[in-house]
Amino acid sequence: MEETFVPFRGIRNDIQGRLLCYKQDWVGGFKAGFRILAPTTYIFFASAIPVISFGEQLERNTDGVLTTVQTLASTALCGIIHSIIGGQPLLILGVAEPTVIMYTFMFSFAKQRADVGRELFLAWTAWVCVWTAALLLLLSILGACSIINRFTRVAGELFGLLIAMLFMQQAIKGLVEEFRIPERVNPSRLEFVPSWRFANGMFALVLSFGLLYTSLRSRKARSWRYGSGALRSLIADYGVPLMVLVWSAVSYIPSHTVPEGIPRRLRSPNPWAPGANDNWSVVKDMTRVPFLYILGAFIPATMIAVLYYFDHSVASQLAQQKEFNLRKPPSFHYDLLLLAFLTLMCGLLGIPPSNGVIPQSPMHTKSLATLKHQLLRNRLVRAARDSFRNNLSLGQLYGNMQEAYQLMQTPLIYQESSQRGLRELKESTLELASSMGSLDAPVDKSVFDVEKEIDDLLPVEVKEQRLSNLLQAIMVGACVAAMPALRTIPTSVLWGYFAYMAIESLPGNQFWERILLLFTAPSRRYKVLEEYHATFIETVPFKTIALFTLFQTVYLLLCFGITWIPIAGVLFPLFIMLLVPVRQYILPKFFKGPHLQELDAAEYEEAPALAYNNAVDMGVAVMERFPHDTEILDGMITRSRGEVKHLCSPKVTSSSNTPSKDVLRFPEMAYSPRIGERRGDKTPPRTGG
Repeated sequence: MEETFVPFRGIRNDIQGRLLCYKQDWVGGFKAGFRILAPTTYIFFASAIPVISFGEQLERNTDGVLTTVQTLASTALCGIIHSIIGGQPLLILGVAEPTVIMYTFMFSFAKQRADVGRELFLAWTAWVCVWTAALLLLLSILGACSIINRFTRVAGELFGLLIAMLFMQQAIKGLVEEFRIPERVNPSRLEFVPSWRFANGMFALVLSFGLLYTSLRSRKARSWRYGSGALRSLIADYGVPLMVLVWSAVSYIPSHTVPEGIPRRLRSPNPWAPGANDNWSVVKDMTRVPFLYILGAFIPATMIAVLYYFDHSVASQLAQQKEFNLRKPPSFHYDLLLLAFLTLMCGLLGIPPSNGVIPQSPMHTKSLATLKHQLLRNRLVRAARDSFRNNLSLGQLYGNMQEAYQLMQTPLIYQESSQRGLRELKESTLELASSMGSLDAPVDKSVFDVEKEIDDLLPVEVKEQRLSNLLQAIMVGACVAAMPALRTIPTSVLWGYFAYMAIESLPGNQFWERILLLFTAPSRRYKVLEEYHATFIETVPFKTIALFTLFQTVYLLLCFGITWIPIAGVLFPLFIMLLVPVRQYILPKFFKGPHLQELDAAEYEEAPALAYNNAVDMGVAVMERFPHDTEILDGMITRSRGEVKHLCSPKVTSSSNTPSKDVLRFPEMAYSPRIGERRGDKTPPRTGG
C-alpha cells in the first residue's frame, strides 16, 4: 500500500485498483463451483456463533433493549454491503467484543440519566454513531490508514494472540457461569437447585470439550488413514458445523430425566415478537435527545472511532499477510470510508455497528487458501497422469505441470506477476537431473508418486473472490428468521466453539511459535528444522529469540490486564498502537538491526523441512563454521515459503540407474547466497560436482 497523506488520494487509488479486478472477483467465485461452499460454511459458523453470543451478552447488559436479533441483523447487513461494494472481499465484518463493551458502558450511563434513560438510549447511541462516522470519514480522507504500513508483524501478531486470549477467556467465563444462577431468572426453579446446577455445569463441560476436540480432529481429516478421499475431504470441509449439530443433538439425550432448562440454551426473542422491532424507528426519537447529550456523544464516539480504525485496519492487514501471496491490491482507505457509512446506517437503524473482526478475517483467507490448494492440486495431478500415460520425460512432466499451473492463473494487467509458481522447483529439479544425465529419461511412476508428492510442489495461494463473503453474510441474515432453531443450541456448545476459534487462530502466528520454541528442550530443537519454520530460527541466536519473545509476552499480559479495567479496558488498542514508536525507537537500542529485522520481518519467510540426518549434520557443520555461535539453530538461511518447499525431492527422479539417495545430497552444505552476503562474499561458491 502506498503511504500517502494527500486528501482523497488513498481512496482514489483503492477504488481504481479494485475496479480493475471487480469482475474477476465474481467470476473466480462462481468458477469454483460447489467447492466454494466449504469455506463459506466454515466462516459462517466462525462469524455467526460469536455474534449470537455477543447478542446474548448485550441482552443481559441492556435489559433487553438490544438482543441477538440486532447483532445478527447488523452483521448480515454490513457483510452483504461490504461483499458487494467493499474493497477487500477477504475482510469479514461483524459485531465485535469492543462494540459490546462500549454499548454496555453507554447503557449504564444513559440509564442513570433521567432525561435520557432506557427510552432514549438508542436515540443517543445514534448520535454517537453520527459522530463516529464523521471521524472515520475524516480519517479515511486524510489517508490515516497509511500508518498501517508501520504496523509490523510484532503488533499484528500480538494483537491476534490477544484476541485469541479474549476468546478463550470468554469460553472459560461461560463455562464457569454454567455452574451459577444466571441473571434475570427465577432462582427458585428446580434447575437452579445446587445439585442440578452442578449437573448442568458438568454436562456443559462434556459438551464444550466434546465440540472442541472433535472439531480440531475433523479439520485434519484429510490426513486420516481411514475412509475414502471424498469422505475425508467432506469431513475436513464441513466437520466443524457438523460437530455443532452433533453435540446439539447429544444435549437432548437426557431431556426426559433432567429438569427443563438443563442444559441451558440460547435465549433471544423472535424477530416478529411484539416490541422486537421498536429499534428500527429510532430516527424519530433522535430530536428528543437533549442538545448537551448530543454534544457529549462526541466523547464515546472518539473512543469508538479509534477502536474501529484500528480493529478494521488490522483485521484487513492480517487477512492479507505476505505469506498468503495475494495478487490483488489492498483497499484500506476505501474500506474505512465505507465503514463510516455503515456505522452511520447502523446507528440510524438502532442496531450496533459492525467492523472488521479477528480472527474471522484471517481464518477466511486461510480457508480460501485451502480451496485454492485443492483446485491447483486436482489440475496438476491430471497433468502429471497424462504425462505418465504418454511416457514423457522428467523435463516434459514439469513443463506440463507448469503449463497447467499457469492456466489456473488469471493473466490480468492489474495483478502482480506470479514469480513463484512452480518455476524455481522446475529449474532446480531439471538442473539436478541434467547433471545426473537423466533429463530426457522417462519418469518412473513407481518412484514419483504424484498423489503424495504434489502437495510439496504447490505454493501458498488464495482464491480471491467475493462470493464466499456474500454467501456467509446472507446465511447470517437467515439466522434471524431461524431464531427458533437457534434456541435449540446449548450455550455450552458456544463456549466450546469460542475455544476452538482461539486455538484455530494460533497456527502461523510467529509469536506463538516462538513461545513454543522456548519450551523446547535444547536437545530436541532439531525437530523444528524438520518442519516448515521461519528463517529467524536459523539466523538469530536463541538468547535473542528468548529475550524478544519475553518482551512480547510481558507486553501482551499488560494489554490483557488492561481489558479487565472498567471503561478504560476498551482502549487496549491504543497500547497496541504504541508498539509503532516502541518498535521504531526503543527496540533497536536492545536488539541488533539484522536480528530485529529477522524477528519482525514484514514477510513471513519459511524454510523447507529437512530430514533428521540433514538437520543434525547441518547443525554440526554450522557449529564448525561458527565456533562462537554454538546454537544448532543459529547460522543457516534457506529460501522463503511459497518459492521452494524442498530443495529437491528424493522421489522426483528418473527411472535411470542413478541412486535416489544422491538426490538428497546438499551441495556445499546447502549453501545460501545470504550467508555470503553476511560474510561479504562477492560470488557464491561452486555448487556443482
